[in-house]
Amino acid sequence: MVVPPATLLMAEVNKLVLIEFTPAQMFELVDRCEDYPLFLPWCGGIELIERTETITAATLHINYHGIKAHFSTENTKRYPQEMKLRLTDGPFTHLDGHWRFTALGETACKVEFQLRYQFASKLLEKVLGPVFNHIANTFVDSFVKRAGQVYRAGQGSAA
Repeated sequence: MVVPPATLLMAEVNKLVLIEFTPAQMFELVDRCEDYPLFLPWCGGIELIERTETITAATLHINYHGIKAHFSTENTKRYPQEMKLRLTDGPFTHLDGHWRFTALGETACKVEFQLRYQFASKLLEKVLGPVFNHIANTFVDSFVKRAGQVYRAGQGSAA
């Protein structure tokens, strides 16, 4: 009897929040990846590779309860409406997604986050899966909290 190889799962995260910050404010917060270690407790560091008006490329280092990994993405930007995420290197066979920011009046917006990913092997899925699933599912909440810290403190900009 031939046993088929274990199927690797494609995970998908979809989050939507309505928030009292503008699309520009939220876009800038997400784009400033060099600030991630300040408010994402699992972020072990960032290497900014490139930033232009239309692209941000970076390597994100995960350090969560002793489990370390890293991956790189190139994010295509359409300020302040959308950021598309695309894997360029890391422990995945597939990783893509997007952030969308839709204005709701002058001082609020709808934030949509989608992430789809598949690990490169069953071993990676077993070791990194629970960590990455936690990160992906709490990502938007972390940015909402950060927006409150940055913008309600009267700074007006993420910079």
